[in-house]
Amino acid sequence: MAKTAVINRDLKRRVTVEKFAAKRTALQAIANNMSLSDEDRFAARQKLQALPRNSSPVRLRNRCALTGRPRGVFSKFGLGRTKLREYAMRGEIPGVVKASW
Repeated sequence: MAKTAVINRDLKRRVTVEKFAAKRTALQAIANNMSLSDEDRFAARQKLQALPRNSSPVRLRNRCALTGRPRGVFSKFGLGRTKLREYAMRGEIPGVVKASW
């Protein structure tokens, strides 16, 4: 089980990313538009850098929905590898069976 503070930090980052998503995409569109003047593009880059660091989606981390484990998370299920195996063995995930060959 991950520390509660780390899980809460990730949740806080997800809220911040959602809050600034529209503004960030608009500024990136301006900064990458080659038809605009260099001054306008530079100003957009400056505003983009002034946004909070946690508003960047790169800073998000996929975590297990049950335990908060940061590594070994299957995005299809949203579970860590240990919990996925545990639930699959009990037959609680439809369509998932143990491999045998």
